Amino acid sequence: MIKIGIAIGILVTAALLMKKKDMSYRQSILKTMYPVIMWSSKAAGKKQTLINKDLVKPTASFFALQSNDINGKAFDLAALKGKKIMIVNTASDCGFTGQYEALEKLSKQFEGKLVVIGFPANDFKEQEKADEKNIASFCQKNYGVTFPLMSKSVVVKKNNQHPVYKWLSDASLNGWCNQAPAWNFCKYLINEEGVLTHYFPMTVDPLDQSVIDAIN
Repeated sequence: MIKIGIAIGILVTAALLMKKKDMSYRQSILKTMYPVIMWSSKAAGKKQTLINKDLVKPTASFFALQSNDINGKAFDLAALKGKKIMIVNTASDCGFTGQYEALEKLSKQFEGKLVVIGFPANDFKEQEKADEKNIASFCQKNYGVTFPLMSKSVVVKKNNQHPVYKWLSDASLNGWCNQAPAWNFCKYLINEEGVLTHYFPMTVDPLDQSVIDAIN
């Protein structure tokens, strides 16, 4: 434990000394600490993953839902028929923010087969306070994000929950899953026919073999 504490201390010090121009000190530290955070939480992720083993079909069509992108323009979800879709609730000041980089790699790895969509949200410890313009700039400058980002939304179960997340977390709509995001960077996988097939918690890296297998 002492060695781990020393290693963490060194990482934090390095992050403070090498603060990135477009990041706060907190964001720099979290980016540096991301590998440690994922390593320490890996075991929990597999237990919290949910799978639609029977491929239960939704009672309401995913492709009929409405959403606006981060620039406020209508985003056509129906145009994604025939591709797999990964929906992720994101935040800029979270220990899991490093997953932006992994999500971008995943998007490129399965380009043409998978569409990753990020939904920035401030629902967990106010870890996404920025407006849409600054969120988009942060993601592009620090993690090279090119996959679609939606307007800042509420993803937890409240009266103003985004319709997409209402569908994702209500079994009466999606057919089987009542799980709302447990924290930032929870991942939902939808297949080519609009069937919700998997829920991966924040503790599962986007490039984990279980995610790759689910996409394939």
